[in-house]
Amino acid sequence: MSTYILTARIDANNQRFFDELRELHFPKERNFLKAHLTLFHTLPDVPKLREVLETIELKPITATVSSLRNIGHGVAYFISSEPLENLRVMLRRNFEHHLSLQDKQPFKPHITIQNKVNSDQAKALFQSLNASFEPFELTIHGLDLWIYLNGPWEHRGYFPFLKTQ
Repeated sequence: MSTYILTARIDANNQRFFDELRELHFPKERNFLKAHLTLFHTLPDVPKLREVLETIELKPITATVSSLRNIGHGVAYFISSEPLENLRVMLRRNFEHHLSLQDKQPFKPHITIQNKVNSDQAKALFQSLNASFEPFELTIHGLDLWIYLNGPWEHRGYFPFLKTQ
C-alpha cells in the first residue's frame, strides 16, 4: 500500500520565487522537487483520503511568510496562517490513527529552500537573505496529493478550495 504526501498549493508568483531560490541553493544532487509547503508527510492510501479532500470548501487562504530561519543544515521560510492551521487540525482529526510520528508533531509550516548542506553554508545563506527579509503574503489555492518515489514525487491529485460551479 502506498502512502501520500499532502502539500498546500501556493500562488504562481510565490511558487516561482521559492523554486528559484531552491534551484540556486539546494544541493543539485538532492534537489528532486519544486519548493513545497508540506501539511502531511505520510497519509494512508484509503478511499476516505480523497473523499475528505474533495469535500473541503474554503476560500483561498492568505498566509504570511513571517520569518526566515537557519534550520541547522539549511534555510527555510516559515509561514503563519490561522486558517491553514485550522485546516490541518481538521485533516489531522480525520486521519489521526494513520499519522506518522513526524505528522503528530506540532505543525510548523515552512518552505525549505536549502537543506543537507554544512552549517557554515546554511549560516551564510541565512545571513545573506535575512539582511533584506521583510514579511510578505502568499495565497494558498488548494491542496496537492503526491506519492513518494524514493526521491522524486509523483503528482496524484489537485484539490482546489473554490470549486467551479
